[in-house]
Amino acid sequence: MTDATLTETRNDHTSDAAAWWRQAAVYQIYPRSFADANGDGLGDIPGIVSRADYLAELGIDAVWLSPFYPSALADGGYDVADYRNVDPRLGTLDDFDDMVAALHARGIRVVVDIVPNHSSDLHEWFREALAAGRGSAARERYIFREGAGPDGAEPPTDWGAAFGGSAWERVEDGQWYLHSFAPEQPDLNWDHPEVREDFLKTLRFWSDRGVDGFRIDVAHMLTKDLSEPLPDRAALDALPHDGNHPLHDRDDVHEVYAEWRRVFNEYDPPRTAVAEAWVSTPERRARYASAEGLGQAFNFDLLVADFDAPSFRTIITDNLAQARATGSSTTWVLSNHDVTRHATRYGLAPLAGREGVKQGVEWVRDGGPADQLDRELGLRRAHAATLLLLGLPGSTYLYQGEELGLQEVAEIAPEQRQDPSFFRGADFDGLGRDGCRVPLPWTASGPSFGFGASEAHLPQPAWFAEYAVDAEDGDPSSTLTLYREALRLRHLLQTEESLEWIETGRADVLRFARPNGWQIVTNFGSEPFDLGEAAGDVVLGAVVDGAVPADSTVWIAPAGLVA
Repeated sequence: MTDATLTETRNDHTSDAAAWWRQAAVYQIYPRSFADANGDGLGDIPGIVSRADYLAELGIDAVWLSPFYPSALADGGYDVADYRNVDPRLGTLDDFDDMVAALHARGIRVVVDIVPNHSSDLHEWFREALAAGRGSAARERYIFREGAGPDGAEPPTDWGAAFGGSAWERVEDGQWYLHSFAPEQPDLNWDHPEVREDFLKTLRFWSDRGVDGFRIDVAHMLTKDLSEPLPDRAALDALPHDGNHPLHDRDDVHEVYAEWRRVFNEYDPPRTAVAEAWVSTPERRARYASAEGLGQAFNFDLLVADFDAPSFRTIITDNLAQARATGSSTTWVLSNHDVTRHATRYGLAPLAGREGVKQGVEWVRDGGPADQLDRELGLRRAHAATLLLLGLPGSTYLYQGEELGLQEVAEIAPEQRQDPSFFRGADFDGLGRDGCRVPLPWTASGPSFGFGASEAHLPQPAWFAEYAVDAEDGDPSSTLTLYREALRLRHLLQTEESLEWIETGRADVLRFARPNGWQIVTNFGSEPFDLGEAAGDVVLGAVVDGAVPADSTVWIAPAGLVA
């Protein structure tokens, strides 16, 4: 196989219904910030139902819901107190069933988040573990250890948590428990058979309610080898990530997902799953996407890439090859609930190869200085990048609000912030992730721009008015109109999972063709690109004097293919 042609092969045994996820457009909803039906300032499940027609008009294939479970919100809902219920502030199980029915009636499938590495400290198991004390069976479901130093007053190791501080928290009787994230998120012990069995029960619970698939949070972290003596942080960090690391991406985690796959295959069509797996190499990620495991894994490469043609081409080529090797389809994502929105990232100075720094983090940390951000350029590039992605083989994940062209909200006062990484001093995300989680603007006026009847749980800036749904609806030049038309055409043009690169003679211009003749041309440069003989009709994007403008994408379809 050459770089010129890349093909992903469908599994022959899968029906069209079973393979819906392979080239789906999936819209991520952060429920607490989507729509507020009861006016308490917090988004809820009935709020999603109230916007079902909007989702249908957008043209998506599926909705992915970030956690909606009972939670103290120590980590935006990723601290789950009950895996088989709905947070009463967000609704009831009946409301959830109504939402599934409303979305299914509109041809939209439903994917829900599963958070298996850790529970909330309010989960009944953890409360039982605290009450039961040292040596109890209840504590075996989590990871408890005796402390170090005199009287065990020091943490068992010097490991750090992702949100800052120690990865260990001491309880009243002197023992310590492991939390890879916030202290309110104790890690579960995946060597325990009750933990494994309970999650199988959870998967069946939601599948029986009509859920079509699952997004698996930190899928690479479940299984751990905590044999004594535990290494210190320096030794731990120096260990290779080859499947035997004590904490991350262990080979034995795939035994868990093989068992999950058997549960998914009990249903017709089989339930789908996609892994959030942060791993060291593409080959390691491919294991999560195997047909015997979860079936698909997120590709986050574009979240840390500049708006740069060679970078995009390399990422696209590599990820299509990985997907082809596993028989899966790849995923494309530019924004989600954990990163600075891409309309903002692309308006900032490029990272220029500074590895390990997320684009936009430093700008957020500095308070969002206006003189460092070119909003117009960022939005134009965001449009171009999104249209490129929607033309690629594989599934594309869209994050709520990007269809409005929303920018990152940096102007959030410390007392208004909610992200635990802000409060615990973590430095991996600037001031935290609240800026991409600000509730959506539905109307250009009102106490929360139509989000609800009262102020939203995170502050919305005045400039949200120009991005409101009712301000963009019907405007032929709006981002919302662009997304709707792109998704409409994507359904008409979708074809086999392959592409062929077409050389352009310019390093800053990418062009490829899909098997039915559908072509995508993206000009990453600052000068127009002469399109030459178009070989079809330009059906999306603008061509000026026969050229593709700077920072833009056009779609070309064979004559007559699109009515």
